[in-house]
Amino acid sequence: MRDSTIQRGLFYNVDWLTVLLYVALCTIGWFNIHSAVYDPQHKYIVDFDTNYGKQFIYLMSSVVLAIFILLLDNRFFVAFASIFYVITIILLIAVLVVGRNVGGNQAWIPLGSFRLQPSEFAKVTTCILLARYLSGTNIRITEWKSFFVAAGIIALPMLLIMLQPDTGSTLVFCSLIFVLYREGLSPYFLVVIALLITLFILTLLFNQIYLVIMIIALGALLIWIFRRYRGVMLMLVIGIAISIGFIFSVKYLYQNVLKPHQKERIDILLGLTTDLRKKGYNVNQSKIAIGSGKLWGKGYLQGTQTKYSFVPEQSTDFIFCTVGEEWGFAGSVVVIGLYLFLLLRIIVIAERQRSPFSRIYAYGVASVIFFHVIINIGMTIGLVPVIGIPLPYISYGGSSLWSFTILLFVLIKLDSNRMGTISPN
Repeated sequence: MRDSTIQRGLFYNVDWLTVLLYVALCTIGWFNIHSAVYDPQHKYIVDFDTNYGKQFIYLMSSVVLAIFILLLDNRFFVAFASIFYVITIILLIAVLVVGRNVGGNQAWIPLGSFRLQPSEFAKVTTCILLARYLSGTNIRITEWKSFFVAAGIIALPMLLIMLQPDTGSTLVFCSLIFVLYREGLSPYFLVVIALLITLFILTLLFNQIYLVIMIIALGALLIWIFRRYRGVMLMLVIGIAISIGFIFSVKYLYQNVLKPHQKERIDILLGLTTDLRKKGYNVNQSKIAIGSGKLWGKGYLQGTQTKYSFVPEQSTDFIFCTVGEEWGFAGSVVVIGLYLFLLLRIIVIAERQRSPFSRIYAYGVASVIFFHVIINIGMTIGLVPVIGIPLPYISYGGSSLWSFTILLFVLIKLDSNRMGTISPN
């Protein structure tokens, strides 16, 4: 498929600033992986027997993948949205049967020496199909039918990934609520979600009976204040009933659904227990590593916490520790600044699209990257539980780098022809 953009040249109207940010983050990632797992017997950064050598292969293949995406017609992504989504669903089912269990998660399909993680690509295909559906004619997210279909598109891969079980990748899909909000979903949904999260934390911190009494007392006060408004009173009564039911369901969920290591991570985060040698070891060592970098860091390849493997998963989930230890506060600010700049750039790209499909997809890209960055960096400094998701473009891994490359360059391709429109019908 070829369009006028191809005829004018492969790189016509490409947003080079976004490409530059992508290259900068990938380069930073490669050098930090080299530093995190550096082996004196394999001094060269391009050594295919090491993770940093393999990451170089992933980087070069990502460049090829990016160029290939730029060669495609914009309509390609709409036309094959459903097919790509179905393929990832099939892969998510297949991984439950033939997948390899690593770290308690059966999330990888072995392909020789390489392991494919379908959940990473499911984020891309879900964003594309969601954009295709929401940009359809007569689709209004404020209507229940449209809302439930959109929610189903998001929920199906979530349920399959949860069966692996991979809690971190499952929660990433929750970030797509921001896409629905941008397309007209009532802000009350976000308020309700925030209240439920707060209530969940309070239930773990305080006695259930005390919380129920407080909610009933507060509810009674609000009902008395709004006693002249029957509609408001009814909503308050329903809200009180749901809140009380939620409080009692939290304990059941916590005790019978969450795995022991997940409960321990939450307990450590909330200060309910202290375990610096076992479940709290990763986060404690991570904070030590980042703190030891001080303002300017210890220097490239000079991180002692990294070199002596005090921080587990230091090239993947905890790669930000290497940034903090060797580049210090200044380097950490630069990396976070690059992510912030990238996210702001994606929002700018989203708002200048004439095609609803492109705009909706752009917000999906922003939501997924934002969630990954906030949660990954947050868990390395002890602000959120450790749920094991990579830092985009920086963490080691082929599936992660390829999926985030596809995610971003599909947007860059759509933006290169932003003056056109794409019809999903």
